[in-house]
Amino acid sequence: MSLPISPIRPPAGIPAIEPAGPSKSSAGGFQSALKDAIGRVEQFQQNSQSSIDKFLSGEDQEVHKVALATEQAQLAFDMFLQVRNKVISAYQEVMRMQM
Repeated sequence: MSLPISPIRPPAGIPAIEPAGPSKSSAGGFQSALKDAIGRVEQFQQNSQSSIDKFLSGEDQEVHKVALATEQAQLAFDMFLQVRNKVISAYQEVMRMQM
């Protein structure tokens, strides 16, 4: 009374799933997102510096616009710095993993 052992077959009607490879659309996703973020932070800082220069040279620049541009640049930089810290923390966590 021995029953033959056979592999389990998938139910009929369900197609086999192929392993996913790297998609072409996400090939530079993180790198391009990081470059875009750096570009935006740099643009905010340039706008801030430009408004400060205009204010100091006596051009028609209102104080609240200078303060707003400076605060926007500071917030953008702080947020980018926090993202950088999280990326470094994640990298360090991966490097600590035992293989």
